[in-house]
Amino acid sequence: MYLYMTYKIKQYSFDQAKKLDVDIKPSTNKNKKIDIFKNNKKVASIGAIGYSDYPTYTLEKGKSYADNRRKLYKIRHNKDLRKINSNGYYANKILW
Repeated sequence: MYLYMTYKIKQYSFDQAKKLDVDIKPSTNKNKKIDIFKNNKKVASIGAIGYSDYPTYTLEKGKSYADNRRKLYKIRHNKDLRKINSNGYYANKILW
């Protein structure tokens, strides 16, 4: 039997989504954390379950550790972050 974690969306992500003028909800995809909606239309699913993100690291390990993980994430995903409205773009803006 396959069990997966549920992800509680942090206030940080809600605040970031508001800046982008998108709505976020828990993902209906069992492998993802968040679904992104623009004008009530789903445009992306982001955040792999099982991996942490900036708000989670901040809460669990502190801001300094989270800042370092953010830097490494941005290096690792540099190519994806620049494609406006892509999954990578939204993951960067909302989870990192």
